[in-house]
Amino acid sequence: MITFSEAQLLAWLTPLFWPFLRALALLGSLPVFSQRAVPMRVKIGLAGFIALAAQPSLPAFAVVPLDTPAAFMAVAQQLLVGVTLGFAVRLVFAAVEMGGELIGLQMGLNFAGFFDPATASQGTASGRFFGTLVAFLFVLGNGHLMLIQALVRSFEVFPVGDTPFAFLHQLQPQRWGAEVFMLGLWIALPLVGMLLFVNLVLGVISRVAPQISVFSVGFPITVTVGLIGMLLTLPLMEQPFSTALLRLVEQFQ
Repeated sequence: MITFSEAQLLAWLTPLFWPFLRALALLGSLPVFSQRAVPMRVKIGLAGFIALAAQPSLPAFAVVPLDTPAAFMAVAQQLLVGVTLGFAVRLVFAAVEMGGELIGLQMGLNFAGFFDPATASQGTASGRFFGTLVAFLFVLGNGHLMLIQALVRSFEVFPVGDTPFAFLHQLQPQRWGAEVFMLGLWIALPLVGMLLFVNLVLGVISRVAPQISVFSVGFPITVTVGLIGMLLTLPLMEQPFSTALLRLVEQFQ
């Protein structure tokens, strides 16, 4: 008869349990994988696969009995670290979408707002377009592999220990909100400047030739110039997105 003790069971489960919790929290807060279209069973399966595949690269964990307050604090730490890593990526996505919102505001497309059932929030056509584009850019640019690497390395930077919430003091995630405005303006500034110049030209035309109805002519011109500008500046969006994503993710490594 095969018998095993509680200490042996904990020694077997500990190397898988803590990475599984942190990976599950990451997948639950990640922009692409946290949508309602992704079933919970898929997230649990991916988290288990990541925890199993990362075993050779993970450091040794101290065995913590699961019926003690220390285990409760360790569970909270894994969940918070995973959610914070996903929150960092979500900030970069929100910054790109904010850039699209600013461009749509200057183009006049923000009048066509709609309710997005995937995110349960109000959105616009330009913001949704930039959000979808950055999701494809995230996958094609191996952003998911970068996050898995950061997740594995985070166990060396923020190990499972006696100070479970020390990483919050080190990361200072409340300061990351500036990244949204900085990156959003970085992406939207060329098009905003171009559309501002177009509006100035239309203002001069309305003063020189008042018989021209600027309100009927200006909207098609701004939309056309904005769409052409978006087409020309889309290849340049990869650099600010990759730079901001790498800057935030490197804090976990």
